[in-house]
Amino acid sequence: MKIYTRTGDTGSTGLFGGPRVSKDDDRIESYGTVDELNAAIGMARAAGVGSEIDEQLSQIQHELFSIGAELATPDPDAFQMRIITTGHIERLEQWIDHHEKNLPPLKHFILPAGHAGSVTLHLARSICRRAERRVVTLVRHHETQISEELIVYLNRLSDLLFVLTRAVNHNAGIEEVQWIRPT
Repeated sequence: MKIYTRTGDTGSTGLFGGPRVSKDDDRIESYGTVDELNAAIGMARAAGVGSEIDEQLSQIQHELFSIGAELATPDPDAFQMRIITTGHIERLEQWIDHHEKNLPPLKHFILPAGHAGSVTLHLARSICRRAERRVVTLVRHHETQISEELIVYLNRLSDLLFVLTRAVNHNAGIEEVQWIRPT
């Protein structure tokens, strides 16, 4: 497989099992943002987040790749690209509950600070929120058949990423930096 094809040199790209579209198409924006999220999670893993969290993030990266494939396919049912189920969402919720029980109660807003893995997970969380917005835009503007589970998964994933930012700092013995309203 050749890395460069020259077919995108005019600002268009081909969808899986579908037509060519502009590279700024809402569909491309949605799966491009999911790809960016996947890279940010990889950066967090490289920064060191502990073995349990690393294993969870590895599994999430594989699922995000599948989400990108679904988003890149105009007819995901025809190509059996719908991967995310309620089971995936329930697992994210279990991980949230598992990590939260070891954390002190959250009483203030916190800033992205501390351990490099935590800060990178904050970045991933904000990218995840953008990916969710891009998918919602895709559905709203194009009446695209994106599974409800995919949108819920991204929403729950951003919650998990937030909890993991706290868990990484907590496990490293680093205090959270509380937001203080300027006076």
